[in-house]
Amino acid sequence: MEFVEYKGKTVDDAITEACQALTITSDKLEYEIVEKGSSGILGFGSKLAVIKARKIEEKTDKKKKKEESKVEKKKDKVEEKSSKKEFVLDKNSTVEPAQDPKEFLEKVFNAMNMQVNIDAKQEGNEINIELSGDDMGVLIGKRGQTLDSLQYLTSLVVNKGTSEYIRVKVDTEDYRKRRKETLENLAKNLAYKVKRTKKPVSLEPMNPYERRVIHSALQNDKYVSTHSEGEEPYRKVVITLNK
Repeated sequence: MEFVEYKGKTVDDAITEACQALTITSDKLEYEIVEKGSSGILGFGSKLAVIKARKIEEKTDKKKKKEESKVEKKKDKVEEKSSKKEFVLDKNSTVEPAQDPKEFLEKVFNAMNMQVNIDAKQEGNEINIELSGDDMGVLIGKRGQTLDSLQYLTSLVVNKGTSEYIRVKVDTEDYRKRRKETLENLAKNLAYKVKRTKKPVSLEPMNPYERRVIHSALQNDKYVSTHSEGEEPYRKVVITLNK
């Protein structure tokens, strides 16, 4: 943008005139004083102050914003690094994991090219691990199979050579809770079907935890019984009518 002349009784008046003409504040104005002006004697011989001014180019603003952005990003990285949670051991627990579960999972996710936040802490002989990030559906998998596999592998790593067994629970987006509620509703609906048809119903193959959810959901129903049949990994729950 080219410099333009602006006039006023004083330099300050000329600057104000320039700001009004360019609709900007004085901190966005670049100017040079051409003539400081003078009041003369009794009003005679007075001269107006003259400046050449222009709006500070956008390029300068962008450069400033870019630098500010770099500072902010650097600050965010420092804060992110400082807020990164470590695996919390339970000092009162009688057993320690053979390996840090968080370190193990970080290696797994790096190999999968996934950025996943891992919050892991131990409470007694149980380690709870909460995963968060984008596209957690990939980690859950069909009916939670991928999540179950991650839990199983983490459990193997944590319990390798330990004197006592440590239970490992890996969850994301409350999937375990939602799956439990789904299974409980399924169990009740199938129990109703057994009562109505008087024929046994077999559920799809499930892991031990999910089978326990089905058994627990119907244990107080005096009209039906549940038992498991088959070999892993095809073991399933069967609901039958009590005689």
